[in-house]
Amino acid sequence: MPLQEGFRGQRMASVPRPLVAEALRRPITGRLLVTDAGYYPDAADHRMHRPRGTPEVVLIVCASGLGWARVGSGMHRIGAWQALVIPRGVAHEYGADERDPWTIWWAHLMGSDVSKLADCMEATTERPVVPVRAIDRAVALLDEIVTCLERDQSPVRLLGAAGSAWKLLTQISVDRLLPEPGDPLQRAMSHLAERLDGKVTVPELARLVGVSPSHLSTLFRRATGGGVLAHHTALRMGKARQLLDTTNATVTEIASELGFDDAFYFSRVFRKHHGMSPSSFRRRHVGYEVADAAFEVWPHG
Repeated sequence: MPLQEGFRGQRMASVPRPLVAEALRRPITGRLLVTDAGYYPDAADHRMHRPRGTPEVVLIVCASGLGWARVGSGMHRIGAWQALVIPRGVAHEYGADERDPWTIWWAHLMGSDVSKLADCMEATTERPVVPVRAIDRAVALLDEIVTCLERDQSPVRLLGAAGSAWKLLTQISVDRLLPEPGDPLQRAMSHLAERLDGKVTVPELARLVGVSPSHLSTLFRRATGGGVLAHHTALRMGKARQLLDTTNATVTEIASELGFDDAFYFSRVFRKHHGMSPSSFRRRHVGYEVADAAFEVWPHG
């Protein structure tokens, strides 16, 4: 039930519900579909109250100003560079701050993967406000979504809007996990990236960035899914792939450059990460080149 709408310069687009039903039966938009989207600049007196919630997940990105929201039984403040994520079916009410009304971009989302994407953003009924670190990028993606729906609601436009929404939600999730410049995790990752040719211990790295070894390990597991040394090894294997693809260096030379004293041990580590030896990795395109050449002579055979 809208209590206030209509703002100078606003944009708003809504997909007719019969088209929503059709789109939810398609393979891609059945997983993520934008049903409504819009832009409210300087939305003074904006307020929305939905005692029964909505069938869609509601996403509101605040670009500037302030707002508030009651989601379930909790009250929350929303400021610039933050997003409000309201699960489907949850009673809610939200609005603009009286003194500094927000400017918001918003979208309603349906599909089988929406709740999973919200989980990736770590948004819950109890904690529905999440940070948006790259606000310019988020606004650009929401602008793409609104523009798609403003043009028409054909299947191809709905597919385009879904792609932008997928990128938006995953980008918010990634930004939550990756470190901000200057924090301990970012400094630790930078140090590891600069030390691809040497061994680094967790206690040594923890002392360098000013946290305990256990806390540093927790930060790495949250951001990368693995430990400190696993991340360092992944960086070294990435450099190994680059050297195998772009240089004529031998496997022994590459192992030495990456701080491996034993080329056989380097090969075992590489095989564990890639399912093939360094030599096989380097040769992996040869078969395709031969096959292409053979195909070219077939018409003349």
